[in-house]
Amino acid sequence: MRQTMSERHTSGLEPGQMWLTRKTVDRRIEFRGHGLHGGQPALLQVLPAPAGHGIVFVRSDLPVGEGRIEARYDLVSDTRLCTRLTNEFGASVSTIEHLMAALAGAGVSDALIRIDGAEVPILDGSAQPFTQGLARVGLRALPMAVRGMRILEPVSVVDGDRVAELRPSPGGPAMSLDLEFEIDFDDAAIGRQKYAMSLSPDGFAAELADCRTFCKLAEVEGLRKIGLAQGGGLENAIVVDQGRVLNPEGLRRPDEFVRHKMLDAVGDLALAGSPILGRYVGKRAGHEMTNRLLHALFAAPDCWEWAEAIPTAALPTRRRMTVEGNRTALAV
Repeated sequence: MRQTMSERHTSGLEPGQMWLTRKTVDRRIEFRGHGLHGGQPALLQVLPAPAGHGIVFVRSDLPVGEGRIEARYDLVSDTRLCTRLTNEFGASVSTIEHLMAALAGAGVSDALIRIDGAEVPILDGSAQPFTQGLARVGLRALPMAVRGMRILEPVSVVDGDRVAELRPSPGGPAMSLDLEFEIDFDDAAIGRQKYAMSLSPDGFAAELADCRTFCKLAEVEGLRKIGLAQGGGLENAIVVDQGRVLNPEGLRRPDEFVRHKMLDAVGDLALAGSPILGRYVGKRAGHEMTNRLLHALFAAPDCWEWAEAIPTAALPTRRRMTVEGNRTALAV
């Protein structure tokens, strides 16, 4: 990703710590499905890429050179119903957030994403199929250390009761991204939910990857009237209506709703191009707020610094969950 500010370099790590290198997939993997909004069939391939390549989408249905779209926060062109990227030729790829979350959750820094249309397949509405696919083919370490963005001072975006914020780690120099998310919906099937955890490959796969996107039944009907959500259904989204979950199988987790919002945030934050080291706090936030937060972060170079490497030791997952809409509570 292009840098628009002077770069400041630090290490901040204790001697003897192990380092995390950049990673790519060990071999090609394919995903077939259809787009959530357009409903069109989609074939997506994740291919190995060299160190420093970053995550890059290539539209195979477009002329050579016009379909290359870098996964960058400043190429986000729409956040209303998903995250869409658009390049200088007007080529776009949308609904990228679940795939980006799976890549970030697994620690993939470099990959070529070849896709034959404008929308990433929705699959089951979560990141789990992507996460399982990455685990199946395995990852390859690359000969370059990861460089993280360590938060030094709070950066926030506030819009009414919606908040997205990045904070320094309270326990000293951050070595990971801690996440805290809160939602509050008037439908009793969702209600008010909170969740917090530290992001790590094991933590993402175990705690977030299987959590599906969701919507209200009335919203689905409205979207279809304007030609959207053509590929949506109970097989790839949780649908609620007046306090009821309409999916026959029910929820995968009592707090699946807030965990999915956190999953989306992981995918959207990955568009920074480097791991963020600190704490992300989202309250009733979504794609738009998280993207605005990244713009604010890059506009405030004194609020962060480069950390040249990150320890490989898996961090423990910390859980805190409150679910008021369906009267469930858990703390670990």
